[in-house]
Parts: sequence; structure tokens; C-alpha cells
Amino acid sequence: MKIAIHGLGRMGMQIAKKLAAADHTVIAHNRSPEPIAEAVTAGAVGAPTKQDVLAAFGDDQVVIWLMLPADVTGDTLKEWLDLVPANSVLIDGGNSDFRQTQAHAELVKQHPNNVEFIDIGTSGGVWGLQRGFCMMVGGDARGYQLVTPILDTLAAPAGAHGHFGPHGNGHYVKMVHNAIEYGMMQSLAEGYRMLREGAYPDTDLAKAGDVWQHSSVITSWLNELTRDALRENPNLDGIDGFVAENGEARWTLELAKEKGIEMPAIQAAFDVRVASQQPGGKGTNFATKLLAAMRNKFGGHALNG
Repeated sequence: MKIAIHGLGRMGMQIAKKLAAADHTVIAHNRSPEPIAEAVTAGAVGAPTKQDVLAAFGDDQVVIWLMLPADVTGDTLKEWLDLVPANSVLIDGGNSDFRQTQAHAELVKQHPNNVEFIDIGTSGGVWGLQRGFCMMVGGDARGYQLVTPILDTLAAPAGAHGHFGPHGNGHYVKMVHNAIEYGMMQSLAEGYRMLREGAYPDTDLAKAGDVWQHSSVITSWLNELTRDALRENPNLDGIDGFVAENGEARWTLELAKEKGIEMPAIQAAFDVRVASQQPGGKGTNFATKLLAAMRNKFGGHALNG
């Protein structure tokens, strides 16, 4: 299948490489040229401009996957709508607010060119190339079926994909997933801090994590990555403890408030991240340093703010 990837950051690059390795024709487009060159070395076709992207499709159906920050996705989607031919497919695979995705779907629906729009909440971090991506899809069933060959490739060998119904629902399921992630990460970080600063401060944290990783109730990939981070850097030296938040837990909490749904664990985890961003590191500690180390392990995020 032929597909363009617009946005070759940590996730977009892996998507492009994984598809190219499986003999899909990948058209690589990005604002800066260096990632395009990297994608080309992995088998993609370079396309520095939007016109180059469209030309690379020739007579084939245009399918464009946007892998961009939420704050630029809307404007970029509008730009593509003005350019793509009839019966094209536009995919938002980034971490967009599902409410904005609903609005984008309405915008696309009003377009005269019969463009198909799909939202795909994508998880897997920087390990998706190796382990497979987890993809949560919203939009019409027709669109989901069109891109299933792409999703099958991206899910291999251990990922998955599923269609969750109307536009926005893919991003909604991914949003809640990320909010859960906040709470799980916070719990692990606090537990390891308790080991380090509690009754037996000489406890080997990496060893505890390794033992926990063998058939305990908290056995998980997240704990595995936490153990690995502690094994490599037991004191978390050089990590300032600043923990970013990318919007999804915030959006989940906003909706929960509207619906009268209490989410104390996720709220607490979110508040810790906000506090860690105070000037002078007043809200940082061993647990927030470990949160930053976890984010680096699974998502390639910066260790320091």
C-alpha cells in the first residue's frame, strides 16, 4: 500500500521505517529535511513539499498519515484539505483532543471532495518498530477497512488495532489510556521512592524490580523499563525531576469534571507533574526523577525539562 507520513518525529519515523521495511511505499514528508533523509535511507521516498507528496502518489489513492503535535494538527489538516484530490484519506495519528477531532471530522465532512478522515490513537513509544504499535481507531468502518493493511503491518509482532466507532473515539480511548498511564507511573515511582527512603534505604531497587517482574501482581512492561532505568542509573544522577504533561490526562480530568466522575488517583498523578515544573525544582524528588526516566525509556522523551 502507498502512504505518506507527515511528521517524522520519534513515532512518525518509526511508523515510516516499519512500513517501508514491510514493502509498503512510504512517502516521507517533514518540515525539516534531515528526518526525510533518514527515512529515505530506510527505504522511503523523500517529499520535501506537499506538492512533492501528491506527485509521488501518481494515479494511486492519496493516503496521508499526520503524526504531528495537537496544536498544529488542525491547521495542517486544513492545508491538506485544500490540496488533496477526491477520495483521499487523511489520518490523524497524533495525540489530539478528541473534541477537536470531532470538529475536524465535521470540517472534512463538509469538503466537496469526499475525503475520508480517520483518527488513530497510537501507543507504543519508541519501541513500536520492534514490538509493534497499539492503535485505537475512530471513524467510519469503510475508512478503517481501507487502512487495515497498514495497521496490520504496524501492529506486528505483538501490537494490536481496533475500531472503536465514530470520529474522535480512537483519540478518546487513547486519551484515557494515557491518563491511566499517568496513574500507573506515579504509583511505581512512589513505591520505588519508598524503598529508597523508607525503612531499609540500602535496598537494591533494580533487584527488587527484577524480582517483581517475575510473576508478581505488578509484573508489567512499565515495571520492566523502570527496573532497567534503575539498573543503568541507580541514583538517577543527572535527571532534574521535571516531568512534562502532554495534555491527555488534563483533557481526561476536564471531561471527568463535566461528567461528575471522580478520578483521585489520576488527578494526584497529574498534580505531581505540574508541581515538578515549578522554578527551582521545588516540586521534584526521587519519584519525579524516576517518572522522567520512565518517559525516556518508553517514549524517548528528554530526561530534563
